[in-house]
Amino acid sequence: MDAALRLGAMSYADYLALERASEAKHEYVNGEVYAMAGGTPEHARLQSRLDQLLGVALEGRPCAVFASDLRIRIVDTGRSTYPDVTVVCGRVETAADDEDAVTNPTLIVEVLSRNTEAEDRGPKWAHYQRIEALREYVLVGQDARGVEVFRRDGARWTYESFGPGDTARFESVGAAVAVDELYRNPLEDG
Repeated sequence: MDAALRLGAMSYADYLALERASEAKHEYVNGEVYAMAGGTPEHARLQSRLDQLLGVALEGRPCAVFASDLRIRIVDTGRSTYPDVTVVCGRVETAADDEDAVTNPTLIVEVLSRNTEAEDRGPKWAHYQRIEALREYVLVGQDARGVEVFRRDGARWTYESFGPGDTARFESVGAAVAVDELYRNPLEDG
């Protein structure tokens, strides 16, 4: 986490009070609270586009797509974070210490940026792997067109990447998204 965004140490109860009173979002990591930086227009567009495409692909299935306002609590490590896109299938389960934080995401997506890529590929990914219900972790490139899928296969994780012309498969939710369609920008592509 970026030290410049660090707000300091606090209890989880104090963190929840801060979240309820703040318009900004914060992550909770090992007893430390960090302010989340705002994203670029491209980051927001990709996040919104994937929300839309997944929502259409999952229509009629017992799964829900959540935007970045959904807090995820990783019970095993004590971290709380706001992924860019989250899919929960079945019943939503919440943390015992935080009724607004979901503990059973099926699929989590992070849109990479220069400021977040190291965290999303490293420490945050290590935390996400501890979520028992998580079946796929997806990274979407902001600067380079590509989708990476880490998929749980029993006790190990496998990796698959998709580029232009490919269709990214999200097996955990039975959905697929064309990479070119994800990156299609009506403001630039006409």
